[in-house]
Amino acid sequence: MSNVSTVFKECVHAIQRGKLIVQEDRRDKEFHFQNWFKRRLEMLGLNFDSPGRNSYPDFRLVKFAEGFELKGLAYLGREADYDCNSQVPSGEHNGRQVYYVFGRYPAEPEENRYPVLDLVVSHGSFLNADNNYVHKNKSFRGFGSYGDLLVRDRKMYVAPTPFALAEGTAHYRTLIVPASHEVDTDLIEVGTLTRREVDEVVVAYSFDLRTNEMQTEHVPNPSAGQEHVFKAYRVAGDPPDNVAMRS
Repeated sequence: MSNVSTVFKECVHAIQRGKLIVQEDRRDKEFHFQNWFKRRLEMLGLNFDSPGRNSYPDFRLVKFAEGFELKGLAYLGREADYDCNSQVPSGEHNGRQVYYVFGRYPAEPEENRYPVLDLVVSHGSFLNADNNYVHKNKSFRGFGSYGDLLVRDRKMYVAPTPFALAEGTAHYRTLIVPASHEVDTDLIEVGTLTRREVDEVVVAYSFDLRTNEMQTEHVPNPSAGQEHVFKAYRVAGDPPDNVAMRS
């Protein structure tokens, strides 16, 4: 049984009730939206492991094999993509289903309390269908004139947001899950979204320290052409405007 429908509805109802994000410290650029979501889980009585700066996903439910990764986005601001901080998005991690919670809030609020402007809760497979890649940071020593400098290959991934992938998500509250995913019957379907796997995938890259040029190596994708179908939902009473993939 999935809790994502219940969590999504609680988030929407909290926005409707005017539950605001509270930024306790102006220097806090990360945890204010997490704290808002944390209170939603507490309201539902769901037990979870508390998030840490290096934990993934941010909130891991205790009695259920589900987790939620939070992505707060300032509006107006960067919204087409986001930094994944060394973790490739996926729909499953360590046996847990992973859902991404994208919430936009005012970029320059006048006070330390401000609303969630819009929301997308998306299954991670909508962002990336591959669950098998394991991220690792590597390094080597021997660089520099004296041969004692360490070079760290600390990968940062940049992924598109649902606001960039799908029309009809901005200024609304939307749930996106695989078409086979069971959701609560009181949610209203507002769109079908299809993502198609590419013909070739990157399996390696190299970097020339003399020219600062990067080369990538591609191989045929064994799942080339496979289509992944998703459904978009909204809470009853919210505008039923259609959600569709951008061309």
